[in-house]
This record gives sequence, C-alpha cells and structure tokens, in this order.
Amino acid sequence: MVQVNFRAEEEVKRRAELACKNMGMSLSTAINIFLVKLGNEQRIPFEVSADPFYSAGNMAELKSRAADARAGRNMHEHEPIKVD
Repeated sequence: MVQVNFRAEEEVKRRAELACKNMGMSLSTAINIFLVKLGNEQRIPFEVSADPFYSAGNMAELKSRAADARAGRNMHEHEPIKVD
C-alpha cells in the first residue's frame, strides 16, 4: 500500500467526510473505491450517495418527535411544509 496526498478545499473535504460517515465508511475507503473502479473501468465510474433522511441527526430528531407524539407533547397544527 502507498500513501497518496492531494489537496482539496476545506469545505469540500468536510462535506465529503460527513457523506462518508453517513454511508458508514471513511474518506480513505471512499477514495480507494473510486481509484479501484477508475482503474478497472477506465472512466469516472459510479455514483455513491447517502440519503440525508437517514443521517444520524435526522434519525435522532425523528425518534425525539415520535416519543413526544406518543406522550402527547409538542402537538400542534401547522401549514404543510414545502420540501424541495
């Protein structure tokens, strides 16, 4: 195994690390997957994505709201929320 160094914008790296974390892997693992596929297929090979719905923060919020609903707390009507 060899070490590969490259430069990336700090925000790009931070967002990539978060996406990898949400998919259960490290940034290093994701880059290795990319390099193997690139070498094998001779093209930019694939799309790997995380559904932000299942992020740890969102899941914690959903569990908290479900517990509140079961206990009858924080219940109020509101207008529908537009989601892009």
